[in-house]
Amino acid sequence: MKRPIRATTGVCAAAVVLFALTAAARPAVFMQTSGGLWEVSRADGGRRNICIADPAVLSQYEHLRSNCSREIIRDQQSRTEVHYTCTGGAFGQSNVQLITPRSLRIETQGISNNAPFHYVLQARRIGNC
Repeated sequence: MKRPIRATTGVCAAAVVLFALTAAARPAVFMQTSGGLWEVSRADGGRRNICIADPAVLSQYEHLRSNCSREIIRDQQSRTEVHYTCTGGAFGQSNVQLITPRSLRIETQGISNNAPFHYVLQARRIGNC
């Protein structure tokens, strides 16, 4: 009877540790935001509405639909720096500034389609999806 209890306790402890590691890996800026419908605009006047579950994907805006791994370079309460690498050789680095929990400023640069990119975005949560 004692053996199943130990196994259950071990599984629960592993789940708690895994949850803590996952939460710790998410930058503080994105802990203060939530998924939903976001309006993303560029200085050149381009504007796009996108529905996202996790605003952290905005740090790789140039490669939204790509399979990328992200690495947190700097994590502060209102600012984070993210470097990401995608399959196919694309990569980027973004500086994300929290203006409010519903507003972000994202400066991003890198390589996309074998060409450099660099631009600034304003992202604003406008509602639920």
